[in-house]
Amino acid sequence: MRLLSRALRAAQGYRAAALLPRSLRAAPVGWRLPARRGLSARPGLEELFAAPSLRRLLEARARGEGGAAPQLAARVRRLRDKERELRDTRELARDENEDFRKLAETEIASCEEEIAELKQQIVLLLIPSEETDESDLVMEVTAGVGGQEAMLFTSEIFDMYQRYAAYKKWKFEVLEYFPSELGGLRHAVASIAGVEAYKYMKFEGGVHRVQRVPKTEKQGRIHTSTMTVAILPQPTEMRLQISPKDLRIETKRASGAGGQHVNTTDSAVRIVHIPTGIVAECQQERSQIRNKEKAMQMLCAKLYNAKLEEETKKRNYARKIQIGTKGRSEKIRTYNFPQDRITDHRISRSVHHVESFMLGEEMLDEMIQTLREYADYESLMEIISENDKNNSS
Repeated sequence: MRLLSRALRAAQGYRAAALLPRSLRAAPVGWRLPARRGLSARPGLEELFAAPSLRRLLEARARGEGGAAPQLAARVRRLRDKERELRDTRELARDENEDFRKLAETEIASCEEEIAELKQQIVLLLIPSEETDESDLVMEVTAGVGGQEAMLFTSEIFDMYQRYAAYKKWKFEVLEYFPSELGGLRHAVASIAGVEAYKYMKFEGGVHRVQRVPKTEKQGRIHTSTMTVAILPQPTEMRLQISPKDLRIETKRASGAGGQHVNTTDSAVRIVHIPTGIVAECQQERSQIRNKEKAMQMLCAKLYNAKLEEETKKRNYARKIQIGTKGRSEKIRTYNFPQDRITDHRISRSVHHVESFMLGEEMLDEMIQTLREYADYESLMEIISENDKNNSS
């Protein structure tokens, strides 16, 4: 693009039909990332980057202050260069010569596209990744208010996430499953493992509400029922160490449906973490060894989650979106079947086609992506606010 500016300036000076280079665009830069979707929250990127508070932060990062990564500092400097080029090219677009104007307009569009991409890259680099984002997870679903209808809804939500795991090519393993008499689900636990599994699924923790006419309702009245999803990051051994002396392991006979095996073998395992009183149980497998492994997996997730909750309280971040381990008692989403509408209350966003949404594929993935973008925006606002506080003190 600088080649264009030089060529146009030369042409303006000499008014000659100078031959322009075959390619007027700057060579691709090695560190460029693929273009990504912009933040959904308001204000948009243009307004955000025009804010003096963000510009002060970027100037500091360009100078390498605040522990700025070299990639971030390089992109900030590149953005400043491209913005200067854009201003220069816009001046040249006022030339009387129509051919020069067309060339300049083409380069303006290209320059604006690269600037928008750079801004998105800068936003992504400014937002720190959370320690748990690359973790696998343990998901717990529990029927809430609404009796059998709540249990049926819990089963549908559990199946939705199982399909979503398949859609994302994650591994989904059932750790505990307690069905109800009419085909619903009282409580279930599953482990989900795969690339960025927790980074996506952390937004699904909370109370899910359904509004519809139950199959058992004879008068056609709409009922409201609830179920709860808890998303617990699965720690690595490096992040969480448990002393064997802090554990009390008990075995017992499995209960519930399961045939003759249920009443004749001590396959169920119950593990108590003595210092905290946190308990995990498993009777899903016939093997006591496998049940012990799964119970230990659940216990580790619960202990790690308790540790993260304590750290979160210490940081005392007041975010609109309750992500990760926060907000399990918060009503996050309503599935309204009569109106064929799903509403996420955290971002006041509604979409239609409930059945398609509950397939656990593209529609659910888009909703989670939107939640991620809003959360990124809130994180960025916190960083800007912190930077302003440090500058004023």
